[in-house]
Amino acid sequence: MTFWNRPLPLLTLALVLFTSSPAGAFETPAMFRASEILPQPLLAGPYHRVREYAEADGYLIHFTVDSDFGTYACVGVSELRRHVDEIEAIAELVKVSKSDLFAEGLRKSVESPIAAVKNIASDPRGAIKQVPHSVGHFFGKVGSGIGNAARKAGEKKSGESPDPEKVGRGLGNAIKSVAGFEKAKLECAKQLGIDPYSDNARLQEEVEKVAWAFFAGGLPLKIGVSVAGGATSKILNATEFVGLPDDLYELNSSELDFRDRSTLKSMGASPEKTDALFANPAMIRSVRHQLVDALAALPAPGRLEVLEQIIACDTVWRARFFNDTLQLLHSRHRAAPYKSLGVQGRLAVGVAADGAIEIPAPVDYVVWTEEVAAFATREDIAGYHRRLILQGNLSAETQAQLATAGWEIVRVTR
Repeated sequence: MTFWNRPLPLLTLALVLFTSSPAGAFETPAMFRASEILPQPLLAGPYHRVREYAEADGYLIHFTVDSDFGTYACVGVSELRRHVDEIEAIAELVKVSKSDLFAEGLRKSVESPIAAVKNIASDPRGAIKQVPHSVGHFFGKVGSGIGNAARKAGEKKSGESPDPEKVGRGLGNAIKSVAGFEKAKLECAKQLGIDPYSDNARLQEEVEKVAWAFFAGGLPLKIGVSVAGGATSKILNATEFVGLPDDLYELNSSELDFRDRSTLKSMGASPEKTDALFANPAMIRSVRHQLVDALAALPAPGRLEVLEQIIACDTVWRARFFNDTLQLLHSRHRAAPYKSLGVQGRLAVGVAADGAIEIPAPVDYVVWTEEVAAFATREDIAGYHRRLILQGNLSAETQAQLATAGWEIVRVTR
């Protein structure tokens, strides 16, 4: 039995190494043993191993993954799953790049070097070096992040021409073939079940290399995907866990951008806010598309207020986390439509038909800290019935304190 379906008393006794506190006092975030809380395929595989000790921050558990392709720091189980899935995909692409068919494709593509297209394609990796922040950012008081994020987003440069000296031989043919090459990249990502716009630099490099060899060589792209049938597929299939929409693979980047702009316009978003969202360097295309789609699927007053918080996301990690919160709200909305949407702290919230405020929490393990207590006892929502839409676990102390403060806990299975 894993962490995610183990009863809380056993979890507390067996896994959590608290610097303990008296009943009712604040708790210290826990340390976990990865081998005791993760399913085996996620813990270790032929190309990766999660380090044994994982520290929590009061909301999420921080894991470190050593792999054949580098070391990954993962904030939360969701990010861990995504990185392990991408490691498996990189391994598959590396195997493909050593095949005879790949070598044949390279020989046929010699007149159009991959560097030509790579210099034209946009670079999704700029935000990968940004340090992710604690979830506490979302549960704290609203600061000046919205204006700053929009301002910084507007400063982003886009559409810059590549350096002609770096493009090299075959540039003309490459330019004409960009659309076809992008389609090949999307097909490659689809066969692997990964995010085609991932900010994983090594993954993008391997996808481009393999897609180019098959595309420019005029060969059909067919990857012998061990990822889809391997031991990790039951828990790590990207399209199942992340809920990647089919149109990420079916539409090219320009078509996807057009669809998102049209969707935002239909919701009443101003051109200025739309431009700010598109210019935000933290918004990789896939996450932005999922956020826009999720917002469109919540047809209730208050959506534009939520959009401002989306624009305020200043790292890729924060954008992903905000997307997780919207997905929780969307799942609740499908069952019982919200009367309206709003923002508490920096979180999107839904107002249910019975007047209750529903606050999404896609977390791993919450302990009772001053920060959590401050949010749980906020005066501006104290007069409402409050529901915490929880994806994860609470310490026994947190559960007791929330109940005392009048919160209802609604658990959502991962």
